Amino acid sequence: MNTTNLTYLTNKNLLIGFFLAIFGTLLFSLKSIFIKFLYQQGLDANAVLVLRMTLALPIYLMILIWLLRYEKKSSSLNFATLRSIFLLGFLGYYLASLLDLMGLELISAQLERLSLFTYPFMVAVIGYFLFNEGLTRRLVLALIITYSGLFVVMGQELQLTGNNVVQGVSLVLASALSFAFYVLLSRSFIKQLGSRLFTSIAMIASSIFGLIHGIVIIDFAQLTITNSAWLWLIMLVIFSTVIPSFMMTEAIHRIGPAQTGIVGMLGPIFTIGLAVYLLGEPFTFMIAIGVLLVIVGVMSLMLNKR
Repeated sequence: MNTTNLTYLTNKNLLIGFFLAIFGTLLFSLKSIFIKFLYQQGLDANAVLVLRMTLALPIYLMILIWLLRYEKKSSSLNFATLRSIFLLGFLGYYLASLLDLMGLELISAQLERLSLFTYPFMVAVIGYFLFNEGLTRRLVLALIITYSGLFVVMGQELQLTGNNVVQGVSLVLASALSFAFYVLLSRSFIKQLGSRLFTSIAMIASSIFGLIHGIVIIDFAQLTITNSAWLWLIMLVIFSTVIPSFMMTEAIHRIGPAQTGIVGMLGPIFTIGLAVYLLGEPFTFMIAIGVLLVIVGVMSLMLNKR
């Protein structure tokens, strides 16, 4: 293969990777919007969690069966590894999703997305204390800028909506913290099994925990689901859960985690625009300032990593 063809294939690979990262980020950004529509249909956080995971379970099972058949790394699976991944699935997808859904009942989609967006800092801080990873002055400054912006948006929403803002943000930040632990603790398993196989097993584990949650918490005889709710649930599962999870995995494979993370900074912008347009959420000058601070802070962290 000559140099021209190699360059063409490299550029094509990069373009596909960036397309997957941008489109995957957009689909993930729709999650909060779909959930808000489901709340408008009378469902609560528990119902959305259980129904979302129930619908996603057979899809991930089919993907897992396919991967076990064709992935060479499936031979690395053993009981100890499966047990660890199940615990990580509980932490990173079940618990994080539950806390996020509970917080989203209390705050706007804009503030929820910005709160989740701060999880890279939690990864960095936890990595410093538990794994002796570096914590630079630039990272600390970026952390201060980011959370200052978050507090600005919180203050605005507190003035506009009421007293549940602090509780809602606390729940979403707890969700981000749970996911940050998942990111740190899953690294070795992703390296061992590959991201697709690991993600499929972790999602199946979280779905099982979600089903158990439903059996314990929900009275299904009293659960009413409208046709519109079914539509939003299916869109949530397909377009904001399954498809973007594999799109982002492939994007990381093609362009690397740093570049994918930088593209992911479009996420809050997508969510905020959709929340203002579709949900009629307010967007003031002070909210814009807070959003800008959060994005600048996270951008500084991601560029530093790159």
